[in-house]
Amino acid sequence: MNDPLVLIPGFMADARAFLPQIMHLGSDRAVIVVPPQGDTIEQMSRSALAILPDRFALVGHGLGGEVAIDILRRAGKRVSRIALISTDPLSEPPPVAAAREARLVTARSGRLAEALHEDLPETALVASEWRAEVLAMMQEMGAAMGLETYVRHIRALQRRPDQQKTLRSARVPALILAGAADPLVPVRRQEVLAGLMPFGRLEVIAEAGHLPQLEQPEAVSTALRGFLAGPLMLR
Repeated sequence: MNDPLVLIPGFMADARAFLPQIMHLGSDRAVIVVPPQGDTIEQMSRSALAILPDRFALVGHGLGGEVAIDILRRAGKRVSRIALISTDPLSEPPPVAAAREARLVTARSGRLAEALHEDLPETALVASEWRAEVLAMMQEMGAAMGLETYVRHIRALQRRPDQQKTLRSARVPALILAGAADPLVPVRRQEVLAGLMPFGRLEVIAEAGHLPQLEQPEAVSTALRGFLAGPLMLR
C-alpha cells in the first residue's frame, strides 16, 4: 500500500501551488496538503505533525521544504521518503533578512501586492507563455492569505535554523528538485543540500526557475512519481 503523500506549499502559497502534482499523483495514493501554520519553522513542523498520519512520504517547496526538513528532524521514523523543491537548508544570511524587512514595511503600509511582487519577481521564473499566469496565481494566493500570514512567513524565513546536522543524519531516500534557472535558490545551493544527505539525489529541471512544479509540471510530476515508486532499501 502506498504511503500517504504530504505536500507542504511554500511562501504565501496554498494547495494550488501543487495542483498539477495533486492531479497526477492523487490517482493512486492519498494526498494531504498542509500549508505552513505558525510563527517559526519549528512551530510549523509541530502543528503539521499533530494532524499527519503515522507514516507518510513528504514533499515541500521553499518555505514548505524548510518545514519538511524540520518534520524529518522531529519525527524521522514517520517519514518514508522526502522530496525538497527549491529549498535552502542553511540559515538566512543577514543581507537577505534585511531585504525581507524592507518588504515587510511595504506590506504593512497597505502594499502587500507590491511586496509579494518583490519577493517573487518576474525574473524568478523562466520566460514562457504561461509565466504571467503563474505569477498572477501566486499573487491571488498571497492576497487570499493576507498580511498576518505574510508577516509570519517572513519571520519564519528570517529565523530559520541551519539544518545541516539534520540532513547529514537523515536515513531516508531523498530527491532534490531544482529549477535550472532559479535565481532565489540557485542550483549550487541545492547541490549542497543533496550532498549533505546520505541518500540524496539532485535532479535539475530544465527551463524552470523557482517554481518548477508549476513551470514544468509534467517533468516534476514524472520525477516525483518515479521517486515515490522507488525502493526503500538503502545501502
